[in-house]
Amino acid sequence: MNTLIHHTTGLIHLFSAVAALLLGSFVLFMKKGTLLHKRMGYLYVFSMIVMNITAFCIYELFHRFGPFHIAALISSVTLLMGFLPALFKKQIPSWIYYHVFGMYYSAIGLYAAFAAEVIVRIPGIHFGIGVSVATLVVMGAGILIIQINKKNWLPKTQSN
Repeated sequence: MNTLIHHTTGLIHLFSAVAALLLGSFVLFMKKGTLLHKRMGYLYVFSMIVMNITAFCIYELFHRFGPFHIAALISSVTLLMGFLPALFKKQIPSWIYYHVFGMYYSAIGLYAAFAAEVIVRIPGIHFGIGVSVATLVVMGAGILIIQINKKNWLPKTQSN
């Protein structure tokens, strides 16, 4: 792991991850339901799809299907859980509930992956321990934030 990028796929993965981090952060903190929210949301989804697809093409670390491929699967599921209900909201009565939680969990997973990536780059940090601690801390904080704020994010009838 001496270099950050091993090939073109890794470069595309890096750029799509950075784009998703930036776009996702803007979308999380901007006013919801606006045209800008929707457009940036579509860009976030696109960048996450590219990031996850490229993740499945990277095998340098374990030389086989590994834990980061499982994380990409989970990321894909949370992304779809958040995106599809908004896309098909007329067919899904409680679409906003699924959209909000799917997208927030998608973003939390992305932040956790970023924290894990940064922590393992610090010399002297054990890879497995660094990834585990960074992921657990960020996921725990994100879940706590969701639990504290969910009443404010959902319509009154959905907040239970």
